[in-house]
Amino acid sequence: MIRILTRVCIRFDNCKMVTFDVLESLSKDRIKIEIKKGMRVQAKKGLGQHFLKDKGIAKRIVDLLEPQAQDIILEIGPGMGVLTEFLLEKFGERVHVVEIDKESVEYLETNFPELQGRIYNADFLKMDLGATFKSKLAVIGNFPYNISTQILFHLLDSREQVSQVIGMFQREVARRITIGPGTKEYGILSVLLEAYFTRKYVFTVPENVFQPPPKVKSGVLVLEKKGEQPVELNHVLFRRVVKAAFNQRRKTLRNSLGMMLPTKDADIPLLKLRPEQLDLNGFIELVRFIESDSFGAQNL
Repeated sequence: MIRILTRVCIRFDNCKMVTFDVLESLSKDRIKIEIKKGMRVQAKKGLGQHFLKDKGIAKRIVDLLEPQAQDIILEIGPGMGVLTEFLLEKFGERVHVVEIDKESVEYLETNFPELQGRIYNADFLKMDLGATFKSKLAVIGNFPYNISTQILFHLLDSREQVSQVIGMFQREVARRITIGPGTKEYGILSVLLEAYFTRKYVFTVPENVFQPPPKVKSGVLVLEKKGEQPVELNHVLFRRVVKAAFNQRRKTLRNSLGMMLPTKDADIPLLKLRPEQLDLNGFIELVRFIESDSFGAQNL
């Protein structure tokens, strides 16, 4: 046991202050825990970490989450737990977190003991969500900037299991996700996410509420799973067509899709357009046109 002298000050209504010392006995293990609770996690540039420090904004983000009754709440990249705190208050044992940073995991284990058994020290991009979680997921997070789009592609791979996504991204990325055709920002994720989710840009977050502050503003998005999914659509082909089209976005679709087309003479009006001129229905029509010929579908 270690004895610690603590100085206590009490101010009374008559403005007099009384100071006295209290001698406490603490075990070494208890002291280690208290020291850990006072520690802060060092943000790591290589992991794209920018810790949100404004609890008002954190609560506002958590309040956007409206999971189904049986959904697991999955937070990606909790860091020092500014969102986690409000998630636990609201959803309790339904909350699970994925964190690749071992230092952050140690911090979470110390400061949020109620999360025991539900902290995954893992790379989210390598997780098999279907094998790890048996229920549907409502996903939330201040996503690391350097992998935020990869996170969305991984969630698209598990789209049947994901009911809602609340995410904070770089503002430019957030706008690119929610924008429609006819602009240079319109791209692969704009089309793929629109096929399966409604997308809403909710609010902008300034740089000074993060530690360390990023060089750009952030944006908060809400993605809600659509009740009706595109029917009779080859989803693998759909994704490949969209990617191929935007990978050569300055070319017309006839040129960018090349060997995917049924014949060199294939002629539908859509092929004369560039990808940013096509809306979701146009891409679906294009995929069905290619799929109608086995040669085109095989040359992916």
